[in-house]
Amino acid sequence: MKRLIPQFAVECLHTRGDAFCTLSRSIVGQQISVKAAQSVWDRFAALAPELTPEAVLKLKVDDMRGAGLSARKVDYLVDVALHFADGRLHVDAWQGMDDEAIIAELVAIRGVGRWTAEMFLIFHLLRPNVLPLDDVGLINGISQLYFSGEAVSRSEVREVAAAWKPWSTVATWYIWRSLDPLPVVY
Repeated sequence: MKRLIPQFAVECLHTRGDAFCTLSRSIVGQQISVKAAQSVWDRFAALAPELTPEAVLKLKVDDMRGAGLSARKVDYLVDVALHFADGRLHVDAWQGMDDEAIIAELVAIRGVGRWTAEMFLIFHLLRPNVLPLDDVGLINGISQLYFSGEAVSRSEVREVAAAWKPWSTVATWYIWRSLDPLPVVY
C-alpha cells in the first residue's frame, strides 16, 4: 500500500449518488470486462431519457437486448426496478444499517449476489471496510503485489487484508488502480 497510494494520490473513490443506477450498473458489469460493461451501459442508458425504475419497467425487452444485455441480465434489471418501484428496499434506512443487513436485503433481488451487493456498498454507500473476496481484480492484485504472481487462496487474501482494517475498501480500491489506472465508477 505504501508504494501504491502515492501513485494515485490525485484520485479518490466517489459515488454517483443514485442507488438504482449503481445497482443496475453493477449488474450490467457482472462477468464482463470494464470496457465491455461501459459500452453496454451506455447503450442501455440511451434507451431512457432518465434512468429510473419506472422508466426501466416501461422499456421493451427487445430494445434492452439490442443494447447488448443478455436475457438473464434483462430479467435481473427488471427485478431491481421492481424492488425499487414497489418500495421493497429500505433505501432511507441504509445509512444506519450494517453491511451484512444491506447485503441480505440486496441478495433477495434476482441477479444480485454477494459480489454485486459489495460493489454497491463500496460504490454507492462508500462503506470503508468492505473486502470483496469474490472480486477477481482484488485476488489478482494481491497475487501480483504480495505473492509474486502466484495463485492465492481466500485465507491468504484475508490474512493480507487484516492489516487494512478498518479501511479494506480503500486498500481494495488502490489494488484495483494498480491493475487498471482508470477507475471504475458504478
